[in-house]
Amino acid sequence: MLVRNLHMPTLRDPPKDAEVVSHALLVRAGYIRKSAAGIYAFLPLALRSLEKVKRIVRDELDAAGAQEVLLPVVIPAELWQESGRWAEYGPELLRVSDRKGGDFCIGPTHEEAVVDVVRRDVRSYKQLPVNLYQIQTKFRDEIRPRAGLMRGREFIMKDAYSFDADADAAKVSYQAMFDAYVRIFTRLGLDFRPVEADTGNIGGSLSHEFQVLADSGEDRIVSSDGSDYAANVEMVSLAAPPAAAVPDDAAPYEVIDTPGTKSIESLCKRMACTPADTIRAVAFNADDTPLLVFVRGDREVNDVKVKKVAGVSVLETAEAAWFAKNSGLPVGYLGPVGDLSRVRALVDHEVLAMERAICGANEKQRHIRGLRPARDLGQNADLVVADLRMATDGDPSPDGAGSLRTHKGIEVGHVFYLGTKYSEAMGATFLDEAGQERPFVMGCYGIGVSRILSAAVEQGHDQRGIVWPVAIAPYEVAVVSLARDDAGATIARDLYDGLRALGVEAVLDDREVRPGVKFNDADLVGWPLQLVVGRKAGEGLIEVKVRHTGSRADMPLDGLVERVRDAIVAARAGTPLEL
Repeated sequence: MLVRNLHMPTLRDPPKDAEVVSHALLVRAGYIRKSAAGIYAFLPLALRSLEKVKRIVRDELDAAGAQEVLLPVVIPAELWQESGRWAEYGPELLRVSDRKGGDFCIGPTHEEAVVDVVRRDVRSYKQLPVNLYQIQTKFRDEIRPRAGLMRGREFIMKDAYSFDADADAAKVSYQAMFDAYVRIFTRLGLDFRPVEADTGNIGGSLSHEFQVLADSGEDRIVSSDGSDYAANVEMVSLAAPPAAAVPDDAAPYEVIDTPGTKSIESLCKRMACTPADTIRAVAFNADDTPLLVFVRGDREVNDVKVKKVAGVSVLETAEAAWFAKNSGLPVGYLGPVGDLSRVRALVDHEVLAMERAICGANEKQRHIRGLRPARDLGQNADLVVADLRMATDGDPSPDGAGSLRTHKGIEVGHVFYLGTKYSEAMGATFLDEAGQERPFVMGCYGIGVSRILSAAVEQGHDQRGIVWPVAIAPYEVAVVSLARDDAGATIARDLYDGLRALGVEAVLDDREVRPGVKFNDADLVGWPLQLVVGRKAGEGLIEVKVRHTGSRADMPLDGLVERVRDAIVAARAGTPLEL
């Protein structure tokens, strides 16, 4: 491809709404353009990279025994009503009606649609296992789309669904897909971790996320420094520390006046203490019921754990006015003592390890000092003690090996063991060997194809622009012609033609623009290897630049095409690109 003919509208400045590096660079480098909030057009360079991601995904899923299909984008409401998700999914589900008044949704995911296909055609255990996948545009009406392709409303996703006769067979399918995902993300050249994860509104009982490590990631993951244990921070089970010993002669707590002291920060300032000396109260609306969760003041509440312990389906941070009205308690002065009969109250088990604590007194303008949780909280029968906090650096690893370290990650893939959640709800059954009807045992497996572009840029960039893994770069080599005469132009063209003849994806930048523009664009767009045909070309020397290292060297023109081809072929297989 000649760059002069390539639609590559690079920009000097990032978009004003860019919150992360990938959003800014993908717009500036001419990969994407915004159509509406969370909806983007993919320009030629982006489409080439997307097609490379899809090719690798297809290679590995086909090898794992999955078969590609294409399901409808528009799904009848009846299918979602069968599963129960029509009412449960919430406002992210874009509901539409046709001219006849029929209700439909734009598919955010396709469990219902694929179950409908399989239940019509698969009737016997002899037809199992079945694993169907598609690569398709999805739509989820995110309330706050942000970060470009990282959290859009319209996106490209690979979703696969396995159907098996029993749980053991389904877990074999799950493992096959897990292994395929490891190969996919390895081939894509990404630094990633598979981690234990929550199943969310998809459902099921076993789940792993595939997280690309990046400082800008929205997700927090932890890994052990003494084993291969890794999990989403929400999924880490923390053992209860020993309860603090309370001396027989320990004084009772005292209630003190603390006017205008509603935050942990202001409380610590007034009491000359640290957040770890306090008990923080977090108020929730749990299925329209007031719920209080108490954790140590320097800890963060884990909503996933709270939902499971409380057994609720909807958990939201409570508005102060709503909570005060429904609980009868003074927001800003909440504590785990006194009358909590109008709320559900949960306390993290770490709180019981605190020796002396400061907390709200459940009275306006007043706090408690000298609380002995192991002694004083046992007097309140309304409290439920459980593991409720987020894991942090230094916590013991749940597998008993080493300590936890936290990282930020971008979720690019997710695998779920679903069991019979959807097949039972939708009456999807087959006949087993004994002729008995049984529901399919399912798994589902997603990859955010378009999100991978953002994740790769978040992980690979510098101040000049994008640093692509070779596997998903739109083109592998750029021949940058600085020639001022026909001889130099001929050398550049011969290099370009020679590379293409050997199967290397190359571009030739022979635009009539200043050299600085070509160099800036080459780095901004992220060509992995740049061959600069400059003044030394007449002497048989070409400047070669490796984008990811920034290394430059003059190399002989003779044999250069073959040398580049060999380096690119090795890089496609995962070897670092070097010449």
